[in-house]
Amino acid sequence: MTDVQIDPLEAVTAEDAEALAGLMRQLSSHAPPLAQANFARIIAGSSTTMFVARINGRIVGTATMVLIEVASGSRVSIEDVVVDESQRGTGIGDALMRVAVAAARAQGAGKVDLTSNPSRQAAHRLYLRLGFKKRQTDVFRLELDAEEDRKTLA
Repeated sequence: MTDVQIDPLEAVTAEDAEALAGLMRQLSSHAPPLAQANFARIIAGSSTTMFVARINGRIVGTATMVLIEVASGSRVSIEDVVVDESQRGTGIGDALMRVAVAAARAQGAGKVDLTSNPSRQAAHRLYLRLGFKKRQTDVFRLELDAEEDRKTLA
């Protein structure tokens, strides 16, 4: 693996924000454009840790860990796992996931969940190799900005 450093993002520079926005575009064509202030707000959350992988100081990957404390037990959701296209297959995704899982364990989480687009087969192989199991579940979503949903729930 290339000489990569993985750490929690504690402050967001303009250069970091640009790199992260580029990664989000690689993750999803539907990702909203985010600015430095958006990323700063994300990392300010007490339950959220955004890990970044850097090579020579430049962000080339990220994974966000969200600790969820509920009555049925604490768990972690890992979100927005993405490695720059130019660095895929080099072990950075594996390293990011191992750091995030270790952090979840250190925070006392009982389980780690993540979702992944069915088209991301390489990511699926990584998750299975790391011990994740595919769950038989349905995911439900309510788009809060959709006009039809506002009418239904009004």
